[in-house]
Parts: sequence; C-alpha cells; structure tokens
Amino acid sequence: MVLPNATLFPHSLLPLHIFEPRYRAMLEWSLERQRMFCIALMKPGVTEAHSPSDFHHVAGLGLVRACRGSADGTSNLILQGLARVRLAGFLQDRPFRIAEIREVRSSTADPAETDLLRAKLLDVCAQARLHGLELPQALEAHLAKLGDSEVLADIVAHTFLRDPYRRQEILEQAETAERLRTLIRHLHRELSDNDA
Repeated sequence: MVLPNATLFPHSLLPLHIFEPRYRAMLEWSLERQRMFCIALMKPGVTEAHSPSDFHHVAGLGLVRACRGSADGTSNLILQGLARVRLAGFLQDRPFRIAEIREVRSSTADPAETDLLRAKLLDVCAQARLHGLELPQALEAHLAKLGDSEVLADIVAHTFLRDPYRRQEILEQAETAERLRTLIRHLHRELSDNDA
C-alpha cells in the first residue's frame, strides 16, 4: 500500500481507513492469507503512485491486528509493524501491487557507541517536554525502561517525528548507531522548528 504521509515502523501501531477499491481488494486478499501487507511512502511531489519509481522501496511490513468492516465496503484497521523490508521486485501491479520482499536486518557495529547514543536519545526525548510536547507518563516511563536501542529508536521515530521523509530516512537506516545519530539530529531540528 503506497501512501503520501505514512511510515510503518517495527514495534508500532498504525490505524488505517481503507476505502479505495484496489486497497479493499488488497485487504480482502491479505485477510484470507497471512494478514500482512506493506506500507511504502510516496516520494515528494507525487500525488498518486503510477510506477515503482514514485515511491520508496524500503517499507514497513505489518500484521493486521484488528479490522472492522462497514456496510459501505470500507474498513478501519490497526496495522502492527513487524519488520523493515526492501521491495525487491513486483509480481503484480493490478488491482493492487504484490512485491517480492527482503527483510532489512538491523546491525550494531559498536555496542558501546550505541549505548551512549541511546542515553543521548532519551535526553532529547526529555527535552521535548520542555519544548511543549506533552507525553503520556506511561510512555515516558516505558521509553526509559527499554533496553533495546533498535526498538527505542523505532518507537521514538514513530512517536516524535512529524516529517514523513525524516521518518523514512530512519526506516531505511540498517545500522543502529547511525539510526540513533540520524534520529537525534532530526529530533533537534523538529524541536527547533517548533520553537520558531
């Protein structure tokens, strides 16, 4: 599913309203099988994805956790992010795209550096409150307890970053320390933009 502003991270939930006929068909097909599909982000300036060059090929693979259909054929669902994937080729374009996918696995080159960046990221999240960003206390406490830097980066990017192309850059980053560095940089920029 190609969307203009949505990014699906592992460890996150994305609510969706399905109304276009092609995506209704895709959802029905998905629910009859493994209940999974991918979310890919449209490239800047694209209003409708006509070809594979119109969207990013690193996407989020999600599992349909809940789905409620309406009498008019539309559906509301919750998609749970499972993995980063690369769209490696397309088996079908119509009525909806079916792609061959390859998992984009995370790697950690320097665990000590990753731990330092994780601590810095938590500091930036704490600063967000000073910039007027209200966080539920349960979420703030949950972030502090997360020991897995990869999971922390995905949850923070999903929760805090507003710009879809900044989120996409984080999604595409396979090396955990680089993902954390990029996320910290983007968070500082968005907090500065918020103050302006």
